[in-house]
Amino acid sequence: MPQKSAAPLWLKLAYSAFVAVLVPVYWHNYGPANFLYFCDMALLLTFFGLWREDRLLISMGACGIVAPQILWVLDFAAHAFGLKITGVTDYMFADSSAFLRGLSLFHGWLPVLLVWLVWKLGYDRRALLAWTGLAWSAMLVSYFFLPPPSPDAGLAAVNVDYVFGPSDTEPQRWMAPSLWLVTLMSGLLAVFWFPSHVVLSKWRGTAACAKKT
Repeated sequence: MPQKSAAPLWLKLAYSAFVAVLVPVYWHNYGPANFLYFCDMALLLTFFGLWREDRLLISMGACGIVAPQILWVLDFAAHAFGLKITGVTDYMFADSSAFLRGLSLFHGWLPVLLVWLVWKLGYDRRALLAWTGLAWSAMLVSYFFLPPPSPDAGLAAVNVDYVFGPSDTEPQRWMAPSLWLVTLMSGLLAVFWFPSHVVLSKWRGTAACAKKT
């Protein structure tokens, strides 16, 4: 008897349609470098993981972005009420294309989808090492080969993954650039990815229930 799919076909088709719109639009407006942002990498990992129902790919996305995107959602909600937490969602309230801002709302629903998929498929404990290797590689590419912060960048992707500091208009000046990079890489692992790995490793959903039967 064929195994029942963990994700319904309509979800796979809807997600694929969204990705089919977002990728060329982002490529045209922001350039290919934009896809080295963690959220965009997780979006693509989820696309392949959803169709293959691949626990590792889904787990990598969940481990990498669920915790940081909670911060994105909080910052977005605060900004809507005139408050400011980190400023990472300032671009959502800038005078730019409403269509582009609408596409960017995936930052809010993708973490929810990933948690649900982990619930359905189970969590692969290899995800922390795999995601860390992928994310750190992207950060090194961004640091050595992509543009630094610039006030005249427009929509072009600069300071990808904040490897030069928290601002897209000027680099941080608190420490040496290489020290910032190392601090950021280790800090993301310690503050976001490892705690997410621990929590998701204990996540018990339908996959865990199926193993008991």
